[in-house]
Amino acid sequence: MASVGPNSAGSFYSSWKPLPGGRVVSSFRSIRSLPGEFSFMEYPTSQSYQEVDSANELFPENGNYRNLEGSEEAISDIDQVNHDSPYSRTVSAEERTSGVDDLYAAASPLPSPPRSLTEAKWNDTASYAKKKNLQSWYQLQNGNWELVRILSTSGTEVIVSLPEGKVKHVQADCLSPANPDILDGVDDLMQLSYLNEPSVLYNLQYRYNKDMIYTKAGPVLVAINPFKKVALYGYDYIEAYRCKSIESPHVYAIADTALQEMRRDEVNQSIIISGESGAGKTETAKITMQYLAALGGGSGIECEILKTNPILEAFGNAKTLRNDNSSRFGKLIEIHFSETGKISGARIQTFLLEKSRVVQCAEGERSYHIFYQLCAGAQTTLKEKLNLKNVEEYRYLCQSNCYKIPGVDDTEQFLSVMEALDVVHVSKDDQESAFAMLAAVLWLGNVSFTVIDFENHVEPVVDEALLSVAKLIGCNIEALKLALSTRNMKVGNDSIVQRLTLPQATDTRDALAKSIYSCLFDWLVEQINKSLCLGKRRTGRSINILDIYGFESFETNSFEQFCINYANERLQQHFNRHLFKLEQEEYIQDGIDWARVEFEDNQNCLNLFEKKPLGLLSLLDEESTFPNGTDLTFANKLKQHLQSNPCFRGERGKAFTISHYAGEVTYDTTGFLEKNRDLLHLDSIQLLSSCASPLPKIFASIMFTQSEKHAVRPLHKSGGADSQKLSVATKFKAQLFQLMQRLENTTPHFIRCIKPNNLQSPGIYEQALVLQQLRCCGVLEVVRISRNGFPTRMSHQKFARRYGFLLLDNVSSQDPLCVSVAILHQFNILPEMYQVGYTKLFFRTGQIGVLEDTRNHTLQGILRVQSCFRGYQERKYLQEFRKGISTLQSFIRGCIGYDSGCYSWLVSQEMLGNIGFLNVGEKKGNESEDVLVKSAYLAELQRRVLKAEAALREKEEENEILHQRLRQYENRWSEYELKMKSMEEVWQKQMRSLQSSLHIAKKSLSVDFSARTSNASVSVSDDRDYCGDAVFRSHKGNGVRPMSASLSIISRLAEELEQRIQVFGDDAKFLVEAKSGQVETTSLNPDHELRRLKQMFDSWKKDYGSRLRETKLTLHKLDNEERDGDKMRKKWWGRRSSSKIN
Repeated sequence: MASVGPNSAGSFYSSWKPLPGGRVVSSFRSIRSLPGEFSFMEYPTSQSYQEVDSANELFPENGNYRNLEGSEEAISDIDQVNHDSPYSRTVSAEERTSGVDDLYAAASPLPSPPRSLTEAKWNDTASYAKKKNLQSWYQLQNGNWELVRILSTSGTEVIVSLPEGKVKHVQADCLSPANPDILDGVDDLMQLSYLNEPSVLYNLQYRYNKDMIYTKAGPVLVAINPFKKVALYGYDYIEAYRCKSIESPHVYAIADTALQEMRRDEVNQSIIISGESGAGKTETAKITMQYLAALGGGSGIECEILKTNPILEAFGNAKTLRNDNSSRFGKLIEIHFSETGKISGARIQTFLLEKSRVVQCAEGERSYHIFYQLCAGAQTTLKEKLNLKNVEEYRYLCQSNCYKIPGVDDTEQFLSVMEALDVVHVSKDDQESAFAMLAAVLWLGNVSFTVIDFENHVEPVVDEALLSVAKLIGCNIEALKLALSTRNMKVGNDSIVQRLTLPQATDTRDALAKSIYSCLFDWLVEQINKSLCLGKRRTGRSINILDIYGFESFETNSFEQFCINYANERLQQHFNRHLFKLEQEEYIQDGIDWARVEFEDNQNCLNLFEKKPLGLLSLLDEESTFPNGTDLTFANKLKQHLQSNPCFRGERGKAFTISHYAGEVTYDTTGFLEKNRDLLHLDSIQLLSSCASPLPKIFASIMFTQSEKHAVRPLHKSGGADSQKLSVATKFKAQLFQLMQRLENTTPHFIRCIKPNNLQSPGIYEQALVLQQLRCCGVLEVVRISRNGFPTRMSHQKFARRYGFLLLDNVSSQDPLCVSVAILHQFNILPEMYQVGYTKLFFRTGQIGVLEDTRNHTLQGILRVQSCFRGYQERKYLQEFRKGISTLQSFIRGCIGYDSGCYSWLVSQEMLGNIGFLNVGEKKGNESEDVLVKSAYLAELQRRVLKAEAALREKEEENEILHQRLRQYENRWSEYELKMKSMEEVWQKQMRSLQSSLHIAKKSLSVDFSARTSNASVSVSDDRDYCGDAVFRSHKGNGVRPMSASLSIISRLAEELEQRIQVFGDDAKFLVEAKSGQVETTSLNPDHELRRLKQMFDSWKKDYGSRLRETKLTLHKLDNEERDGDKMRKKWWGRRSSSKIN
């Protein structure tokens, strides 16, 4: 969350203790893939749990609580209470009454809610509270709430007893009923008997004092920033929430719900984290990512995703007056999952980096963390290479007189950034280049100027700062001086060099510094995305985590706060749309019994921003296009056209006020137009393109591309074409609409972060501040809709299909509605717990869980029965198979033994027969009969042996066939590899040929262009006649522009060639890996894809060749036109010479 006292915003979450003895839960091994430094706090063992027999033992009626002391690391559950936890303490009735007095004594005056709304909401409960002499909340004149006891009631007048013993007569409308003691600290505001502002405030404070910072408000999770370490995170907590053994509110629970719904419904999810600056949005997003990485890890990509946090925080976060680690940009992290539920990749999208912080910081604030980390943590060799000094020596950093954040070591943070850059595969050379750009930005702030004439024109002073900038970005010192002190402008067809005054030169220098840092930030995000998406195949399932700047209101609010608060208005509309508008519209459209709940809609404020042509953004863009437009004329235009809007109020001078959903904010239009134009003149872009370092060239290429892509009306005073691009407000609005469109296609989960105090100190709970934030996010309305509404809904067909098999009777032939009703009756779901609509069934909270548990248990039982039956079948088959093998083996062994044994037996029997014939003749007949019997048995054995030999020969033949097929596949694979190598060589030759052709054409064109330009300049210098000079300049202008267009065409062709080389090379490499089995593919046919890739390459090559020929014809045509121009000039010079002679 936000900063923790002296520490940075994340210290109370990220400093986690290791488990004793390195213990890891055996059933949760995937978390081992987390980075080594991600350690967690200890988790209390199950022995610390003791069950309470009844609620009355913990919350007695007399108000005396049992004394529970001990550990602060207990886990609270609805049905379990740790007797050693800090959740309970000895509190008497007197202490409770006086404690409430002290609790609200420091609160600033709070406006009471409208009486009509209060009567409509709490009319039924207020009368009950008066009759039973229950405690009630009474709001004093200063806005504080007091817990009073009703003594008697007479009509509309009530006699109450104040905590200090005083008795007072008050009106009944001034009282709000208080909840019984047993409901103190409930983890879901829906459980409160009386839902009103003081009860919600007291419940949140009660939990906050017990370090229970998470509370549910229906579908919304309320997270209060503790500004300290809390023992709520770790391996065991992740495992507990995964196994559903803990049901208390937590960020883990929200992330787990999103993950389970994504797997179950196959619908993308989004977790939208919102809140004011310093409320803890960034840390909440990090905790969410850690849980998803733990459950979806195993591939290693989760480590890279987690390592993006220190990089983005270093380059995009800064210290402000309200937050030591404030995000000065918005980001959407899209985490992709595979079909098995594992993380397969991610992508990061950023919004509206606050570039002005690079060159200007308010007193007590800091610029971006990376500047201070680089100066403090860079090694000696790197410091010498970049010529780094202490932070106090840089003008951009010392103007705020704030160099350190208490409790934060910038050296250690820099080492973390370096390690993270290695993890996301940013090479060492690219890292050094990025650090060189940072050092160049710092040295640009130290560049000074000196006046050179009486018109206050200036030029840069050649000192250490200017030399360092030129060295770091790799440009010529003279080119840098010209870019900072002059400006090339076009008036008609002429080019004019204008010298700059000191303010103009300073603005040019600052604009260059801001552009370099902004491009560096975008380039770094692009490198991270390449690493996170490298080799990953998306399945379409993703969870989006949105961490965007919170609502801001300072003493002086400028263009940045204007855009930030506009984004928050749009997010609040998305919140209202899903939790209020769509929810109630669906109830009404489906015909269920529902009473509409009123809520605060901010559509009027959004119309103020977006309405055309008289909206804030439209008027801002319109004024930015006027050359003579100023901040004062812009403010006057707003007052003229928007004064009738209820959300707008004009102020004196350049100020105006907007009534946002979170309160009124007064903006100063000073700097609005310049920041919206975001000028960087063509001279500065050309300077970057001429640099020797690779990064400035990349930055310049991106700027040129954006200028060509968004070529619209000029948005600057000079009227030239060097800044023709979309305004900052227009681009931001387009980004915001794309973000909203993406979020609309997901199932949202909302986390509202609350800042308890402005001092960033633990233990302080400012009621007025918390109440204002609760009102802004509409917590009371959300709870009311959730308590009265039906958060779970399912179509009749889906409900019958999902739970129909649970019915005892076969009703598959009936209508889905009849099946659904039969299911509800069989499971005895109460009628008030659901409603049947025209197309859907609507359930109250928790009802669908009973059916889902029964379904899961039934399916598990079915699976167990099926597994047992299949196991029985397999075991029976195995026994029969083994028996058959044993029989076959015995026959084969018998045949082998009888084949040799029977022959010797027959020989011996023949010899004995002969002897017996000579000695005993009467036994011959009996012995011959024995020989016949043995011969028949031997014949049967021989038949079986022959059969076994035939089967053996058949198996050998099959084996030989398989070997032949294997050799054929090996030969085909060798041929395929040779074919791929030959194709790659052909492609490389063709690419080199195209590159050489482009290079020759570009070189020849540049030589002709330079020669013609030099000739033109000589002609201009010799010409002194006004008319002749005008004619010549017209020829020059008409010649240069086609040449510039030709150069642009050649550049685009070269860029397209490089891109196509990269694309075809990557695709061919991937197909080779897929063919060799290095990459797992399900439905991809490498041979087919290779043929298709070759066809695409041939068609592109043919088209590219035709375009090259067309370009050559164009160049030839331009050359002929230039020759005709030369002939005209020679003819004109001849006429002029003859006229002079005459």
